[in-house]
Amino acid sequence: MSALAFTYRPTLYEQLAALPEGLTGEILAGQLHTQPRPTGPHGRASVRLDRTIGRGYDDGDGGPGGWWILVEPEVHFIRDQEVAVPDLAGWRRERMPRIPEGHRFEVAPDWICEILSPATASKDRKIKLPLYAQYGVAHVWLVDPTKRTLEVYALQDGAWQLQLQASGEDKVQAPPFVELTLELQSLWV
Repeated sequence: MSALAFTYRPTLYEQLAALPEGLTGEILAGQLHTQPRPTGPHGRASVRLDRTIGRGYDDGDGGPGGWWILVEPEVHFIRDQEVAVPDLAGWRRERMPRIPEGHRFEVAPDWICEILSPATASKDRKIKLPLYAQYGVAHVWLVDPTKRTLEVYALQDGAWQLQLQASGEDKVQAPPFVELTLELQSLWV
C-alpha cells in the first residue's frame, strides 16, 4: 500500500497574514487582492479626511461626537472569507461601543471611504461596493485625488443611491457627516 502525499496549502487568510510589509491585502469574492502602500496624493486625502471627520465625530471637538473613525481597519464581513481594508471607516458608538482589542473588526461599519487610484478604482467600484451593500454599510464615499472628486452614496433598499457629487474647491455637507462643512480643496495636494 502506498502512502498518499498531501501538500499543505495555506488558507487565503493565512496568505493574507503572511504578506510582506508594505503590501495591503484583502479577501474579496474568494480571491486575495494585494496593493502597495498608497501614493502621496492618496495619503494626503486620507489624512485630511481622518483629521477633519475624526476631530468632530470621533473626538467630539466642534462636532457631535459619537463615532469611531479609523484608518485602514481590517473588516471581517464573514470570518476570514470576506476581509476588506477600506481607506477609512466609521462606526456609530451605539452599534460598536468599544474598539476591538485586536486587528479584526467584525461589526460592519456605518460609513466607509475608499480613496481611488488608477490601480484600485475598478476593484473599489465593481467588487467592494457590492460587498459593502451586501453587509449593510449605510454610507460610502469615493474620493478621487487625481480627478479631485467626491461621490457620496447611501444604501437604500439594498442598492446604492448617489447622494452627492462634488469636485475641485467645492464645500459640502455630506451624509452621514452633515454637521461638518468639508472643504474639498484641503484634500488635494
